[in-house]
Amino acid sequence: MNILAIESSCDETAVAVVRDGRTVLSDCISSQVDIHKIYGGVVPEIASRKHVEAIYPLADQALADAGVPRANLDAVAVTYAPGLIGAVLVGVNFAKAAAFALGKPLIPVHHIRGHIAANYLTHPDLEPPFLCLVVSGGHTMLVDVEDYTKMTILGGTRDDAAGECFDKIARVLGMPYPGGAALDRMSQGGDETKYALPRAKVDGNPLDLSFSGLKTAAINLIHNANQKGEAIDVPALCAAVSGAVSNALVSRTELALQQTGRKTLAVAGGVAANSRIRSDVTRLAERLGVRLCLPELRYCGDNAAMIGAQGYYEYLAGNTADMTLNAYATKSLVGETI
Repeated sequence: MNILAIESSCDETAVAVVRDGRTVLSDCISSQVDIHKIYGGVVPEIASRKHVEAIYPLADQALADAGVPRANLDAVAVTYAPGLIGAVLVGVNFAKAAAFALGKPLIPVHHIRGHIAANYLTHPDLEPPFLCLVVSGGHTMLVDVEDYTKMTILGGTRDDAAGECFDKIARVLGMPYPGGAALDRMSQGGDETKYALPRAKVDGNPLDLSFSGLKTAAINLIHNANQKGEAIDVPALCAAVSGAVSNALVSRTELALQQTGRKTLAVAGGVAANSRIRSDVTRLAERLGVRLCLPELRYCGDNAAMIGAQGYYEYLAGNTADMTLNAYATKSLVGETI
């Protein structure tokens, strides 16, 4: 089954062709990093306009790269939520038009389900059930993947996501956008014990997380040092931040594995590319004797291949939509389940 997949939830326009949920025939991405870096973050209106400019030629490129003519497409999958509403609407409207013109089914895909499905591309033998740690710029959660389309959130952040914490601290340090990747590079070789940063615990659910206090503590440390004219050991501070975030994620992940009894752990999302987190979860999996699935770096960030992968299983489950689909219009998949 050949699926044309569309992803436009933030600042990356992406189109891919995926076969049977596991084989990537093409994966094309038009990045807006150079546009948004002068602002230190994504400007939603600019992102939406750039999606409009890029999506049509990118779809043509994806089909050409895949060597799949339009007549051989079986369905069109698209991210319908969550994300920047204007950006998501560009992808949804393009997908509706494509599905209508081709006379093919339209498959709405939840963005987080797509990130989880990125592991199917790197690990073709991976099958549910498994536990997945989702870490991205906007979301951080532990998900029990019971089946391809049945997933339950066990715990998540009560405030900032891990990626948000990294990005905001990096911006205050004057690092280029995207800040999380720059902070990760700077942390290499830094002495993480030089700065004491908080590790928050959340009442009510031991699997929940909180990163706003860590973000505030690090930013206040930077501002206080600047006001006093004191030098900051940037590699050490970056290492301390990375260590604090990773420690919180890994400790909750270990507890979730113990509670669920899952023998396979997957990690997904843009922050799954963070070197400290990848190293720490690898050690955790080795210590507990569970299988670890990490997506290839190219499938960590936003991409359309992951949407095509999950779209295949949504199609098999009968989760298709008609041409009235709008962004966020289908039943909510955020809350206890995704």
